[in-house]
Amino acid sequence: MRGAVLALGVLWASPWTLAGLLAGVVGTLAGARPRFSLRDRALVFSRWPWGPGGAMTLGNVILATGVDLDAGCSTYEHRAGRCIHPPVRLGDHERAHVYQYMLLGPLFVPVYFLCGGISVRNPFERAADRYALHGRGWWPWAGPSSS
Repeated sequence: MRGAVLALGVLWASPWTLAGLLAGVVGTLAGARPRFSLRDRALVFSRWPWGPGGAMTLGNVILATGVDLDAGCSTYEHRAGRCIHPPVRLGDHERAHVYQYMLLGPLFVPVYFLCGGISVRNPFERAADRYALHGRGWWPWAGPSSS
C-alpha cells in the first residue's frame, strides 16, 4: 500500500519533476552530476552550477550546488535570528520539499509562493526545517511547530 501511495505521489509531482529533469540535464553540460538517492526520494544533480548555494527541489529532482546533500546548513529561523538551531542535513530539508511536492503536485509552486516564497515567513520552509531537525513534521499544518 505504501509503495502505491508513493508511486501516486511521484506521478502527481511529475510536471515539476520534468522541469527539474530539464534543468538538471542542462546543468550536466556545465558539470552537474546526476545520481538517484533512495533516501531523499529524488534524482539529485550535484555540483549544479547556478544559484547562490545550497539546493532547490523541483518535484522528485534536487538541484544541489555542492558535492552531495550531506552538507550541514542553517535553518531559516536560525538565519533570521529567531532562535538557535543546530545545523541540519541539507538533504533532509530538501526531502521534506519532495514530500510536499508529492502531496500538492502541480499546485506546490503556486501555493509555495502564495505562502511567502523563499523566506522564514513561508510555512513550507519552516516545516522542511522542522523535518530536518526532528525527522517528522514535513507538512506545514500538521500540528504545533517545534523549534
